Amino acid sequence: MALRPAHRTALHVGAVIGIVALAFAALRGLLHEVRWHDVRIAFHAIGAWQIGAALALTAGSYAMLTLYDVLALRIIGRPLPYRTAALASFTSYTLSHNLGFALLTGGSARYRVYHAAGLDTADVVKVIATASVTFWSGVVVMAGAALALHGGGLELAGFTISAGVQRGIGIAILVATLGVLALLRGPAREIRLWRWHFRAPSLAQALGMIATSAVDLALASAALLVLVPGAGLHAFPAFFLGYALAIIAALVTHVPGGVGVFEAVMLAVLPGADPSRILAALILYRLIYYVLPLLVAAALLAVHERRQLKKPLAAIRAVGLAMHGLAPTFLAALVFVGGVVLLVSGSLPAIPARLRDLHAFVPLPFVEASHIAASLAGTALLLIAPALYRRLDAAFHLCRSLLLAGALFSLTKGVDYEEAAILLIIAGLLQLSRTAFYRKTALTSALSARALVSVAVAVGLATWIGFFAFKHVPYQDDLWWEFAWRGDASRFLRASFATAVALTCVAVTQWFGYAQPKREEHAPDTELPRTALVHANRTDALLAYTGDKRFLRSESGETLLMYQVQGQSWIVMGDPVGSKEEWGDLLWRIREMADAAQGRLLLYQISTDTLPIAIDLGLQLVKYGEEARVPLPGFSMEGSEKRSLRHSERRAAREGASFEIVPAAEVPALIPELRAVSDAWLRDKGHGEKTFSVGRFDPRYIERFDCALVRQHGKIVAFANVWATDNREELSVDLMRHLAEMPYGTMDFLFVQLMQWGRDQGYRWFNLGMAPLSGIESRRLAPMWARIGALLYRHGDAFYGFEGLRAYKDKFSPVWTGRYIAAPPGLGLARGMIDLQTLVGGSSRSAALRRRLRLVA
Repeated sequence: MALRPAHRTALHVGAVIGIVALAFAALRGLLHEVRWHDVRIAFHAIGAWQIGAALALTAGSYAMLTLYDVLALRIIGRPLPYRTAALASFTSYTLSHNLGFALLTGGSARYRVYHAAGLDTADVVKVIATASVTFWSGVVVMAGAALALHGGGLELAGFTISAGVQRGIGIAILVATLGVLALLRGPAREIRLWRWHFRAPSLAQALGMIATSAVDLALASAALLVLVPGAGLHAFPAFFLGYALAIIAALVTHVPGGVGVFEAVMLAVLPGADPSRILAALILYRLIYYVLPLLVAAALLAVHERRQLKKPLAAIRAVGLAMHGLAPTFLAALVFVGGVVLLVSGSLPAIPARLRDLHAFVPLPFVEASHIAASLAGTALLLIAPALYRRLDAAFHLCRSLLLAGALFSLTKGVDYEEAAILLIIAGLLQLSRTAFYRKTALTSALSARALVSVAVAVGLATWIGFFAFKHVPYQDDLWWEFAWRGDASRFLRASFATAVALTCVAVTQWFGYAQPKREEHAPDTELPRTALVHANRTDALLAYTGDKRFLRSESGETLLMYQVQGQSWIVMGDPVGSKEEWGDLLWRIREMADAAQGRLLLYQISTDTLPIAIDLGLQLVKYGEEARVPLPGFSMEGSEKRSLRHSERRAAREGASFEIVPAAEVPALIPELRAVSDAWLRDKGHGEKTFSVGRFDPRYIERFDCALVRQHGKIVAFANVWATDNREELSVDLMRHLAEMPYGTMDFLFVQLMQWGRDQGYRWFNLGMAPLSGIESRRLAPMWARIGALLYRHGDAFYGFEGLRAYKDKFSPVWTGRYIAAPPGLGLARGMIDLQTLVGGSSRSAALRRRLRLVA
């Protein structure tokens, strides 16, 4: 029996927390004879040159990490500028190193950067997969080399491998690697993995992947090796084997940041080394290799965020928007680190000399209260940090206050100015990025499974550190009530208890509080929108049948709203369908649904009828273009303005073109011929099918409508599926496909014949569709988006042919009416447009929804 999603989540959370508990138990056994005093001495024994070398090696390692993505982009045939690849790689690995869950954290960072740079989802997946292969190839080759070069036997947690067996394994790994490289000689090959297709790297590219990863791993492990006092280059092969095993264990267990697991494995595989020195080196290594790059990345993003305030929206490039989107993620991670700093500081004994200095200025009760308050502030930061990721303004204000309070409490509980400086730096970076937290909403969302695991690991880490630091203290009831200047263990116990109480209160509130509003999931079948479509006055309502939308209906069932969710954007297609009296209620409902899901609402191609409601919703209006509608009752081919149309129609007829309307019931028999025309048209145009705002060639969709055909000597050379409202208010077409070899003026011929047929059938209007960016005024005082739109319309023919499209439709003497986009003000519009482009371009979400609809149908 398959587990429910909630049960799978609980099982995953329990498994990770169990692994962390086992790791901390293993650390307790490995460090049984080590005291915190020994670790502190080992920490101070690390020289300045060692720290400088570790910093330099870390910088080199992260520089090599950027080449992972450079190579991956070249291998998949989508090279990008180094700046873009470096940003994606650095942000991705910085997040995944600290938070774990590499596909979710690092993968989402890569997706933001590469999607903004023009890559689709499939390309991003290929980049991630290729970078992963690069990493593992380096691990395998470096481990094989270390096994082959290591002279003595290898001892792993009490289990000894002889030198001969060890070298044999290493040589076998290297030989196998050479065999794989030999297979890559010759022409390029394609690798198939489930439904994904990957182009295999060439021999030169494979060698580059191995070399890049090997150098990266060598630098990363050397950054730790130089921090161990007395360790030399001769110990590197054995040391690297332990390091490789530790990072593999951390990755496989999915523990956030590998906390506890990495340290336990390193201590277990290096039994001959002084554990206090190894632990001191591991602590400093985690600060240098993990936390410092996170701080640097957050600082760069915060400075970038500040600079964007001085630029108009049009000046912000796509990658700039991606950086803006990454800022909350990094700041959330950094605030989480600030919470860990406060909890760990509260678990460690104070420095006696600083306490003596504090004694002269601060009374003991205030010190005791500050100690508990600092731990509670740290706990609150852990719990609230995930809300920063959702850009909540309440989270921003609360986190900033907690960071400042935590810095103050750090000083008044033991003059811990190091912790105070870290918290103030984080607060400063948060303040620089204040514009990224624009959502006006309360902190009511439950913690996600990933956030829950991270909080549990952080609290467990701080608790374990406290018990390790005070394991020489005999625990008894008096400790709880001992208030003294040297009562560090008592303060630790009380702070831990206060943290446990706070977490329990939060858990109880979430478990027994109000149920979270569920996102409405509509799975429409082919009959679902029929009642509302009977009342439709516009043919674009028939987009409901494309199978890639969700529906929101009024209580009467006579009014329909079409939408889809892409990223954080809830995108509504056109005006609601049905009674106008119910439009306002539907649009407010979708607005509330988007807000409850922490999303943004975007209304796409709405008419002037919807504008008053959009204004009431607090949305910014942007003119998208104009729509051409031809009045059919008076449609005629007479007059000088129709001269070119008459010429095209007559010439097409002379070259053998004939027109017919095929009823929907007879369309299935024509599907093979229509598909051949459609496939040829797509090949000639050089692009794939679109979704959401247009239909696509799907037999289930095509067979629902009458079809207008143009034949030449009996062969279909052009077709269009016919949209018609039940009340004969409007007639239009959706898919228009044709062969390259067709009579001159075929499409003019098709439109003229179809309009004449619609006029004879009693239809009032023929909709020729949109002319994007048409009708936008570019005046001196016009908003920036209007001036940019007008500029693209006049000079963008190389990209789309905006003016040419309007000129073509003008031949039919249409009536032009405006169509608009409504979205949140500021950068919400830009983000919504990026999501819209992804959706219209054919997102994986839309494809999955269409597959579900076919199963329902």
